[in-house]
This record gives sequence, structure tokens and C-alpha cells, in this order.
Amino acid sequence: MTEQTQGKGRPTPKRSQRARGPVSAPPTNRREAAKALRAKQAEQRTAIRTGSKAGDDRYFLARDKGPERAYVRDIVDSQRTLGPILLPYMIFVIGIGFTNDPALYAISFLSMLAMLLVVGGNFVILGRGISKKLNARFPDVKARKHVLYGIQRTMLIRRWRTPPARVAIGADV
Repeated sequence: MTEQTQGKGRPTPKRSQRARGPVSAPPTNRREAAKALRAKQAEQRTAIRTGSKAGDDRYFLARDKGPERAYVRDIVDSQRTLGPILLPYMIFVIGIGFTNDPALYAISFLSMLAMLLVVGGNFVILGRGISKKLNARFPDVKARKHVLYGIQRTMLIRRWRTPPARVAIGADV
């Protein structure tokens, strides 16, 4: 009985390691490692994009998470504002600038400044509305950063907003 049994030569795998399944072989060179990393990151971005478009809160960016932000998004998405008109209008004014008519350009530039004032007033009214509604529903939350988030969301054209709008225009929030 002097004969000892031979061990298997490696430690017993933990249960979590067995559940993971077989581990892929590590890349042999830097180029393969970079290629695998890019593929993994692309897969993660696709999952995040589809989850965000579907409205899954787990895949939202940090700036979009939370019940307060969801409420602000619903307030902004339920109203018609002048914010989305501003960007196309500015592009139109830049296009007019390429014409060689100084009078037309001066008129369009002054109308753009007037549009900025009107949109700014619209943002002030919207910000006050967001602040009132937010303080009514979430009294312990400071509304300033949420108001700025709502105004930033208002600037985007409705189709370009991420996460997408959950409420229809004119809905009661």
C-alpha cells in the first residue's frame, strides 16, 4: 500500500467557471486581439442601440435614466414647441448667405435673431412648466438639471430624439 494515486494535475473548476462553458483561446497576436475587441464592442453598441430604441431602461445612457427624466421626457414630448424649427431655419439662413444679395441676407439674419428670441421665450415658458410639474410630482428633487435636460431634448427634431417619445403630442401628462 505504498503506492499513491496520481492527481489530475489541475485544480477542480469552480461551479461558476463550469456554468460559463468553454473559454475561447486567447488571441495569439495584437491584431487578432484588436479585431476581437472591436467585434465585441460593436455587438455591445448594437444591443444598447436596440434596447434604447425599444425603451428598455437598462440600456439608456446615464443622462436618460430615472423616473424624473422619464417624466421630463413625457412632458417635453407631449408639447409642440418651436425648438425643432430652429435648426432647419438656421441652415436656411446660411443658404441665403451664399446668395450675393446683401439686403436678403440682412433680412434673413434679422429674422433669425427674432426667431432666437421667440424660441428663447418658448424655452423659458417650457422650463417653468417642467419645474412646476416636476416639483408637484417629485417634491424632493432639484428641478434645474431636469429643466436643462428637457430644453436640450426640445431642441431635437422629434424623430431624432433618443430615447424615442412614448407619448403622443397633446397627451395629458
